[in-house]
Amino acid sequence: MQSYTIGQAARLLGVSPDTARRWADAGRMATHRDEGGRRLIEGRDLAAFSVELARGGGPDGAEDLPSYTSVRNAFPGIVTAVKLGDVAAQVEIQAGPHRLVSLLTREAVEELGLEVGVEATARVKSTNVHIDRA
Repeated sequence: MQSYTIGQAARLLGVSPDTARRWADAGRMATHRDEGGRRLIEGRDLAAFSVELARGGGPDGAEDLPSYTSVRNAFPGIVTAVKLGDVAAQVEIQAGPHRLVSLLTREAVEELGLEVGVEATARVKSTNVHIDRA
């Protein structure tokens, strides 16, 4: 089975190696030592931890993890309208003087917890508008 160093695990989790070390020191990620004394995390343990972290059930502050995206045009704002259909949804965000509208799935709106008054970021790339919950 594949094992990962603390640095590799940190990169895969999108955190600093120091954060991954603190989680390991606190017992939140199971580790073992190899013959050279390096701390390793079993692939299955890391996979389970990453799923828990993504669901918000991970360590304190996990919801504050940075998100990474290739979309550069970000418009932080507030959700002003949400129209839900059976499958699709329409979300409006007011970002300063800009009103942005995005069509996405109802499931995505529910997973992000988007509702009027919630802070969110609209990300625009080409003709697509992506919504990130703040």
